[in-house]
Amino acid sequence: MTEAIWTLHCSACSYTASGDGLASVCPDCGLPLMVKHRPAAMASVTTEPTMWRYSDTMPIRDGEVRVSLGEGMTPLIEVPEFAAHAGVGRVWIKDEGSNPTASFKARGLCMAVTRAKALGLKGLCVPTAGNAGIALAAYAAAARMPARIYAPQTTPPPILGSIRAYGAELVLVDGHIGDAGKATKAFATESGYFNVATVREPYRVEGMKTMGYEIAEAFGWRDLPDALVYPTGGGEGTIGIWKAFQEMIEWGWLAADVRLPKMIVAQASGCAPLVRAFTAGADHATPWENPATHASGLRVPGPFGDRLVLRTLKDSNGGAFAVDEDTMRADTLRLASTCGIDAAPEGGCALAVAGMLASAGLVDPDARVVVFNTGSGASYRW
Repeated sequence: MTEAIWTLHCSACSYTASGDGLASVCPDCGLPLMVKHRPAAMASVTTEPTMWRYSDTMPIRDGEVRVSLGEGMTPLIEVPEFAAHAGVGRVWIKDEGSNPTASFKARGLCMAVTRAKALGLKGLCVPTAGNAGIALAAYAAAARMPARIYAPQTTPPPILGSIRAYGAELVLVDGHIGDAGKATKAFATESGYFNVATVREPYRVEGMKTMGYEIAEAFGWRDLPDALVYPTGGGEGTIGIWKAFQEMIEWGWLAADVRLPKMIVAQASGCAPLVRAFTAGADHATPWENPATHASGLRVPGPFGDRLVLRTLKDSNGGAFAVDEDTMRADTLRLASTCGIDAAPEGGCALAVAGMLASAGLVDPDARVVVFNTGSGASYRW
């Protein structure tokens, strides 16, 4: 087998390792590992109509099998009426609900399962607020690998039904995703299954970063949007997109002096640990007490990737805002009824935050803003 063309680097300390072996968190400090590609990975984009058009920037060796269901290259839909409402120049919706498993989680779990399959792992497990569970169940089925999913009892029933339909073992737990995370870690230790929780292994971010490449390509690799609004629970999407921009500059895909977008985090007011930490100028988030929101993907009280998200906001001169439940519901329905985008409540949260940017002084009145709808609304209706 050819040598891996990437290495692993701790996001907080000086630890490094080859990309050849199994990787979880940093063995020295316990914080997330990140992938760094060698110069051999710098190649052109292919014409493949999926996220694998950027395969030369992704952690996969020649000859390895991709565990793919056709993920990525999701629509970027301009919505002029929302631009007028938000007081900005132009607004687009990046609709991740059109992915094979109905959310952006398809990108990250596709990549994680591909690496797990290549390494011959026994099985996979994950805690989920919903969408990650569907994605792992689907990609594990495609890879012919067993999977166990831990989800809160309060997870929307359509999501739980999808997990069961893909054949994964589903375990419901009392509490929130943090409680599911504890159960997952215990099971991984006793069973030998590998835990692919958000940023507790380095490859989900590598799938997520393809959203950044798609945005850059859609804008001609040069004149990027002024701001990207991302509904953020665990943080891997926000982290991955910013990582993609840094890679593109390093590899010459973007000009060194390009003006990068401001990264904007959208959270629910009933669970906003990143907003609270950013507002306080902290470099890490403290767990949110009694998290409550109907947007289950945002009900993440203690995101493990908090330091990386907060660093991204600082480096991009971005911001973080929280949205109440009624406003989130109204803007979710507005996305569906006004322009036909079947948005998850997380998408409604992001749209609401887009409307706050100009009045907060983060963007100019002629700004161009991309709002991410991270999943399908159908998963939340029953």
